[in-house]
Amino acid sequence: MKGIILAGGKGSRLAPLTEVTNKHLLPVGKEPMIWHSVKQFAIADIRDILVVTSTSHMGDVVNSLGSGKRFGCELTYRVQEKPNGIAGALALGEQFARGEKIIVLLGDNIFEYSIRPHIEAFAQQIIGSRVLLKEVGDPERFAVAALDEKRIIEIEEKPKNPKTNYAVVGCYMYDDRVFDFIRKIDLSDRGEFEITAVNDLYRQQNQLEFSFVCGQWADAGTFQSLGEANHLLLSNNNKILS
Repeated sequence: MKGIILAGGKGSRLAPLTEVTNKHLLPVGKEPMIWHSVKQFAIADIRDILVVTSTSHMGDVVNSLGSGKRFGCELTYRVQEKPNGIAGALALGEQFARGEKIIVLLGDNIFEYSIRPHIEAFAQQIIGSRVLLKEVGDPERFAVAALDEKRIIEIEEKPKNPKTNYAVVGCYMYDDRVFDFIRKIDLSDRGEFEITAVNDLYRQQNQLEFSFVCGQWADAGTFQSLGEANHLLLSNNNKILS
């Protein structure tokens, strides 16, 4: 399996901090935010990692992460020239993936515990995808999953009236068909290729599995959630628990 970190976007909700740097280079605890994703992959023994970021911030991201040697990984970089959504950014990883299963992390998602058990569960799947869910107090900010006893039966992107409190967090696991699915989706009303649309194609084929996130989790995309991410990683000295 290979890893892909998506670290593009404008980070407009964190302005004016993001007027001078990429959101994913802001500090969480004692380290740049994006280091957390690289360390999550390293702990899970995923050493071949692609980082996708924007044109204006590529140099700063490379300066921070380098070749990946610091983390025991090998890093490759691609530029997302326009902010056309998570699935649009992921599409840039097709040649990198070379037909292997991929694990995708959004570079602003911070997990208290290692995601390795979820990756191991995905490794046992013959086909399909897997997403991670977390019960949250503000589900309208996220893609929200409705469940029956064993399956995800519906996913809504930022619903005004969420049917559940289960947010689909920024960790997605796919087989090699994901890039074909991306080619099938259309731009949303927001002008983006939505990852939720890709996940829903897997759901329609009964090939979307899920796991629940253990411990704390933060999507560091707002000032409040950035503060939560800082508190989480400062409290454990930027260590990822197993």
